[in-house]
Amino acid sequence: MSEPSGQLKRDNARLTRRLALMTLGSFAFGFALVPLYDVMCTITGFGNQKTLARAASVAPQEADESRTVTVEFIAELPNVGSWEFSPAVASMQVHPGKLYETTFVARNLTGHDTTMQAVPNLSPRSVAGYFHKTECFCFTPQQFSKDEERPMPVRFIVDRALPQHLDRVTLAYTIYDQSIRVGLK
Repeated sequence: MSEPSGQLKRDNARLTRRLALMTLGSFAFGFALVPLYDVMCTITGFGNQKTLARAASVAPQEADESRTVTVEFIAELPNVGSWEFSPAVASMQVHPGKLYETTFVARNLTGHDTTMQAVPNLSPRSVAGYFHKTECFCFTPQQFSKDEERPMPVRFIVDRALPQHLDRVTLAYTIYDQSIRVGLK
């Protein structure tokens, strides 16, 4: 009986090693996906939050007055925090190649001084490479005093190279109270 017991121990040890290797391989694959995702976002221009959250340097373009694109603005609040946040206008008709400005209005209702960070999102994702923000409150964290309300500008250009079939763009921001995230509250 010692022979089957020894074989069983060897089989179990081999199975344990294989399962451990599979587990390590799965973790390594998971960690490798992050840089691969970043590379794909850089190549395609889709879903790259780093690109959406920094100022674009756009060469001057002549506006395409023959074409209009509807840009919709959405303000979203997370479940945590006390803020009022809304766009000054719900949408704009813009001509590709022309610089436009709009504002979002935020009000701190947290009851204390705090810092807010806005995270942008564009929809459909395929417009990310054609929507350029030259100024935005999302580029840096915003300091707010207790009960402070203020308009926050966004300046943008829709690139003339935007494919013709795309006639609607949605720019959405979600704001987060950073003091909650980092435990400063």
